[in-house]
Amino acid sequence: MAITAADVKKLRERTGAGPMECKKALEEANGDFAAAEKQLKEKGLAAVEKRSGRATNEGKIFIKIKGNNAVIVELASETDFVARNPEFIALGGVIADRALENGYAAPNEELAAVVTDLATKIRENMSLKRLKLVAAGENEYLVSYIHGDGAIGIIVKLSADKSVNQEDVESFAYSIAMHIAAFNPLVLSKDKLDPVFIKEQEDIFRKQMEADASLKSKPAQALEGILKGKLNKFLKSICLMDQGYIKDEKITVAQAFADIGKQLGATIAITDYVYFKVGQK
Repeated sequence: MAITAADVKKLRERTGAGPMECKKALEEANGDFAAAEKQLKEKGLAAVEKRSGRATNEGKIFIKIKGNNAVIVELASETDFVARNPEFIALGGVIADRALENGYAAPNEELAAVVTDLATKIRENMSLKRLKLVAAGENEYLVSYIHGDGAIGIIVKLSADKSVNQEDVESFAYSIAMHIAAFNPLVLSKDKLDPVFIKEQEDIFRKQMEADASLKSKPAQALEGILKGKLNKFLKSICLMDQGYIKDEKITVAQAFADIGKQLGATIAITDYVYFKVGQK
């Protein structure tokens, strides 16, 4: 049976295989398109399985918000070249849509199968690394921010104790999302930190000071003051509400919340945020 260029083109579009591979598969299948497609997909899957041990540290973050629900997804690949592939980008959108539609709160077999289908076609190891849903209630607002070319994604959820202008509060939430993307705070506020963690940091600073010859002559009381200052400075740097606000570093994020609350005539608070960065857990 004669194999036409149109047959080869059609098979290439379906499988991503090269023209000679497609022609050979069609010839071996005696023109049976389904059999040729199956053969090429099996070869693609075998190629992916061979690469399954390779690291997937590239990729993109995808976010979708629909109504009172948002989802953030990290779809990973071996190379940034594949992460820029239009099919890869479309797949991220499909996964986010399915997660929202079905209420998926974590990767599952259905979503993994969709990823495998594209990996088989492109013949590069891929993985759905993370997925998280965020739901908003009454007088809560969801805003997202994608930094750069999808390297970092943020979802912020703000609350108000009364009805406020949605555009104003969402504009402020977007600024907070940008701030989080830029400064990557470890926690929302100091009261969210484990006391053990704080004690560990204190011990680290104490040992550093003991090794500092310039502090040897200082009295114990002064040393304790220096230690307290170092610890407080460190904690402020990792706690969102204590960080200098991205739009005006003369004030803290906490003060920025107080200011927007005064402007809108309501108490505005951050109830949740999610930070995803490609390749980082």
